[in-house]
Amino acid sequence: MTTVTATATPVPPPPQGAETYRLALPSTATAPRIARDFVTSLLGLSRHRNLVDDARLCVTEVVTNAHRHTRTPLIRVRVTVNRKQVTVSVADDKPWALPTPAARTAPGAVRAGAEQDSGRGLVLVENLALAWGSTVYGGSSPSHKTVWFTLSEARNEVAGRWNP
Repeated sequence: MTTVTATATPVPPPPQGAETYRLALPSTATAPRIARDFVTSLLGLSRHRNLVDDARLCVTEVVTNAHRHTRTPLIRVRVTVNRKQVTVSVADDKPWALPTPAARTAPGAVRAGAEQDSGRGLVLVENLALAWGSTVYGGSSPSHKTVWFTLSEARNEVAGRWNP
């Protein structure tokens, strides 16, 4: 699995033949549920039905983080679907609050102990996604950030979670 958390890594560009859907919603306590339902409806109609559960967990985590840890008035969700993968990006207006997963105990091993206050949800994203990361926009005066993740049927097949 590839994990990208450097701020210099942009959201992957949509591949040719991909469809992109966008949703803008107010940063309220219902935002994670609305984003989850949006992603569920898109993937339920596509060839990526097997990714629905993983996508629901990941988008809920990322949108919840944007709502809880920023004062952004608007959360923007973008879903790009092609025949091989799905990329979801969530943008907020607090570029200096970059997400980090729980502490690593050894290379490739992730520990999310009960004593940790934050970062446990991003462990889910890290474990389920083919790749994930964050991008800060605006150069020397950052204006916003995007946290993104990519899910793939091929990754699920390798992990033994693919169900035809």
